Amino acid sequence: MRPATRATWAACAVAGALAATACGGGAGSGGSGAVLSSSWGDPQNPLEPANTNEVQGGKVLDMIFRGLKRYDPRTGKATNMLAQSIETTDSRTFTITVKDGWTFSNGEPVTAKSFVDAWNYGASLRNNQKNAYFFGYIEGYDKVHPASGAQTADTLSGLRVTGPRTFTVRLNQKFSTFPDTLGYAAFAPLPSAFFTDHAAWVAKPVGNGPYAVQSYTKGSQMSLRRWDGYPGPDKARNDGVGLVVYTDSNTAYTDVLAGNLDLVDDIPASQLKNVETDLNGRYINTPAGILQTLAFPYYDKKWNTPGAEKVRTGLSMAINRRQITETIFRGTRTPATDWTSPVLGTDGGYKPGLCGSACSYDPARAKRLIQEGGGLPGGQVRITYNADTGSHKQWVDAVCNSINNALGDDKACVGDPVGTFADFRNRISRHRMSGPFRAGWQMDYPLIQNFLQPLYYTNASSNDGKWSDPRFDHLVDQANAETDPRRAVALFQRAEEVVRDHMAAIPLWYQNGSAGYSARLSHVALNPFSVPVYDEIRVG
Repeated sequence: MRPATRATWAACAVAGALAATACGGGAGSGGSGAVLSSSWGDPQNPLEPANTNEVQGGKVLDMIFRGLKRYDPRTGKATNMLAQSIETTDSRTFTITVKDGWTFSNGEPVTAKSFVDAWNYGASLRNNQKNAYFFGYIEGYDKVHPASGAQTADTLSGLRVTGPRTFTVRLNQKFSTFPDTLGYAAFAPLPSAFFTDHAAWVAKPVGNGPYAVQSYTKGSQMSLRRWDGYPGPDKARNDGVGLVVYTDSNTAYTDVLAGNLDLVDDIPASQLKNVETDLNGRYINTPAGILQTLAFPYYDKKWNTPGAEKVRTGLSMAINRRQITETIFRGTRTPATDWTSPVLGTDGGYKPGLCGSACSYDPARAKRLIQEGGGLPGGQVRITYNADTGSHKQWVDAVCNSINNALGDDKACVGDPVGTFADFRNRISRHRMSGPFRAGWQMDYPLIQNFLQPLYYTNASSNDGKWSDPRFDHLVDQANAETDPRRAVALFQRAEEVVRDHMAAIPLWYQNGSAGYSARLSHVALNPFSVPVYDEIRVG
């Protein structure tokens, strides 16, 4: 999915009416002691499942929707949720049966048509959905979402409703792990109200998950309440959640300490040295499927010249990852040595050391490679990042200091802050970056494919830098078609080696999920995606 951006925090005023309704332990309860308040950031886009590819919007979708699969909040393993069965004999045509008895929170039944209509909407070029690419393996995608020109079909030819609760999916090539992708929010079902009164649905989304949206005020908060009619096994153990927008994670953290907020799900680096004492053990630090990187704008010719891979590799070798993670992040980050995540395990595709010497700190070689590659474009590297969380400046400055020391030039690298996460993402989406920029990836599902294809495949949904390599694309296609899991992983790792050889993005560190919470809460946990398991939290 999604760029791993602990995104916009917006300042919660701890005074006046807002403090009385949203920001407090008891205050955040909205009149009920069993409602918890949690830090949040405004989503970049409306909360359409196929148009949400960042963390903050994803949190809400995970609360108000359930799909054919769900990823176990402990292990990340894909298990059936609304799928009664997903069957195939050739890894290309799948017959899907939807469980009976599921409805949306407005009472409308969830049917096969709920999925097919949602997927057709998500794939359509005219709907401009960020996650349209996830439907790219379904036959007919090239007609509903052509690479150029107008679409020539309204629906995917590979989707066919065969009964009230059954439909078939025909892919344009074999994709053995396709069923395991279907827990991603882009594949969620949609009620007919989404299509008949779209504006009303966007203002107050209706889903089929354990929570329902009660209200949303942009820049302030979203109120969600437990849906008592939810038929799933993971019913909410609390009465609801108030998601409070912050512009500074330090403010959210101090609000938890003061009893004005129940849960902050990203501890600022500046608070890590005291967090255990401050919260009296109410602190979570657990591995997550998140990789932080520096990406490059390959649409800018100066970063896409012959030999530029030497410059990028040299920059990677000029970064002292171990020193930065130990001094700034204090056990919540680990130096990256590949482009996936340890949470996958070696059987799932994680291969420690795949980056090799290119991810090892070697100032002398770094300087030599940068010189051999033609030097820094424009004589200086400006690392762009969003400044609104208060947590990125410290490590960007540290990365630049490391590069400057390696090159013997205190102006070789500088930080380039952008005021808000939304502005930052908009610049990226509009291809207005002129140098490396803060990037990262929070897995959508625990497959090596998800760490590679969405980010580096030609014109992929989250390929923000527009890197392209035909050999990488070919190896990914081969891996997706491979029915033997071990052989598929090996092919994906060969594709990852292409990323390494070109240093398509610089891997920085694997990120843990971290959270702190008030004494009102119990049973607080983060899933492997670093998102609070809200439905399990108990209040009081």
